[in-house]
Amino acid sequence: MSHQESAAKAGLSRRLILGGAAGLSLGAALSPARAAAANTLRVGFVSPRTGPLAGFGEGDPFILSLVRKAFANGLALNGTTYEVSIFDRDTQSDPSRASQLAKDLINGQQIDLMLTTSTPEVVNPVADACEAAGVPCLSTIVPWESWYFGRGAKPGQPSPFKWTYHFCFGTEQFKDLYISTWNNTVSSNKRVAVLCPNDADGNAIRAHLLPDLSKAGFDMVDPGGYQDGTTDYSAQIAMFKKAGCEVFCTFPIPPDFTAFWRQAAQQGLTRQMKIVTVAKTGLFPSQMEALGPLGYGINAGAYWHPVFPYSSALTGLSSMQLANAYQNKTGRQWEQQLGPSLALFDAMVATLKSAADPKNKAAVAKAMSTLQTTTVMGKIDFVNGPVPNVATTNLIGAQWMKAKSGKFKLDYRTFEHVEDTSVPIQGPLEPYKM
Repeated sequence: MSHQESAAKAGLSRRLILGGAAGLSLGAALSPARAAAANTLRVGFVSPRTGPLAGFGEGDPFILSLVRKAFANGLALNGTTYEVSIFDRDTQSDPSRASQLAKDLINGQQIDLMLTTSTPEVVNPVADACEAAGVPCLSTIVPWESWYFGRGAKPGQPSPFKWTYHFCFGTEQFKDLYISTWNNTVSSNKRVAVLCPNDADGNAIRAHLLPDLSKAGFDMVDPGGYQDGTTDYSAQIAMFKKAGCEVFCTFPIPPDFTAFWRQAAQQGLTRQMKIVTVAKTGLFPSQMEALGPLGYGINAGAYWHPVFPYSSALTGLSSMQLANAYQNKTGRQWEQQLGPSLALFDAMVATLKSAADPKNKAAVAKAMSTLQTTTVMGKIDFVNGPVPNVATTNLIGAQWMKAKSGKFKLDYRTFEHVEDTSVPIQGPLEPYKM
């Protein structure tokens, strides 16, 4: 239990003790508490810190410490200074738990707004709970199609969402990234092995991205969806070997990719690959270090990187300063989820500053719908998004390489920037070699 929650419960117990007093006295006793509540913004923050998706939440304790420090003296909005109480929760990578935690925060902690991040298994159930309860919610790091269509929206129809807003890359950004990557400095036969699970991400990719990549001249070899948690990938590996694929792309949960890639190495598939592109996995140093030399040369889309030319308005830190602060504090290598987790709070503050009343949920949701701001992750623009309730962010190509020096084993080096040319390129794409 956090210090803030303990204090809140202590205050509640005191008020309950006063319950035996006369009605007038009780009302007088509650007035300061009501005044304090009116000047307190209660924020839920839900992410995965344990379980199969734990890599996404590894940096969240550090981000939360930065944010709480930034809010230590309150948040000034329209002439009023508000105390900001943050109630953070770990979903343990369980969608059912994510939904229950969201409902507990909404009904138990009476939050004013919700922030949530990292994969449909976390974000979608939290957003659904907020939509049902009429609580404004900002989310990120789910391809927007998985968030929007995965929650029931229909192409070409009005948005069914009033309270939930999402900023993230989507299939258009993946398409730009993959075409740029696969037509980059490494030549191949353009025959692409595709490993997509039968889940919200995999189904969105299969429906919206793979056809576009086929139109761009790539031969997409797709054996169909598989269930998360599959342990034997021999059939898929055999198909990819027979087809002679030299490019690989995948969107699995991290443990599944580790199992697949080790089997691919044992069965000879990795030796024929020239370009290996991953998403949802292979994003963090902890995941890549677990693969050992099998991870060298794998590339992925960086949705945040220390070389991003953006800063956090809330903390005053540049992207490079954020990465360095994390490494100095934790002793661990920076990881790209630092940017989006902090960007949620940057976007929240910008929303609250533009809201007519930061304690009025409808006013906050309306402010989200027109939000245009720049965060440590980059620009967020809900006015010009691909669909209502959505703002897109960029992906930059980056490749995991064995570090040539320094205390960390790996470098994550940018090699293309078609989505945002203001991001520096650190070196060329190199062929995967195993």
